[in-house]
Amino acid sequence: MAAAVRCPWSSPPGSERTAPQFKTVLEKIRVPRLGTGRPRKKPDSLAADKAYSNGPCRDYLRHRGIRHTIPQKTDSQAARLRKGSRGGRPPGFDEERYKKRNTVERAIDKLKHARAVATRYDKRGYVFLGTIMAASLVIWLRT
Repeated sequence: MAAAVRCPWSSPPGSERTAPQFKTVLEKIRVPRLGTGRPRKKPDSLAADKAYSNGPCRDYLRHRGIRHTIPQKTDSQAARLRKGSRGGRPPGFDEERYKKRNTVERAIDKLKHARAVATRYDKRGYVFLGTIMAASLVIWLRT
C-alpha cells in the first residue's frame, strides 16, 4: 500500500503549518492485514509534495524504513550542487510513482465539494472524521 500525505483541511498548500503534522499523520497509519494479526504501522511507500522535502521529514522516513517519492525543492537542489562533492547524492525520485499521487489529490478535491468538509464547521476531530466518512459514502454511492 502506498500512502500519499497531504492534510488538506489544516492549511493551504505550501504553508509552513503542513510539515509539523507529518509525523502525527504517519504515526496514525494502520495497514490492515489480509488474515489475522495486528495491522502494520508503516506503509510500503509514500508520495508527498515539495512541502515535505526538508531534511527532518526525509530523516524520519529513512529512520522508519519507508520508501518515499518526494520532489526536491529547486533552492535546496541548487544549494546541494553548489557544495559540489560535499553536497552528497541527490535523493531518489521516481516520476511514475509520483504521478499516481494525482489519485489522492482528486479524491481530496471531491471531498472538498462537501461544504462541511471544505469549511470545517466541526471543531472536534472525531466529529469531523464522521463528516468526512459521510462525504466519502456520498461520493462512493454516486460513482
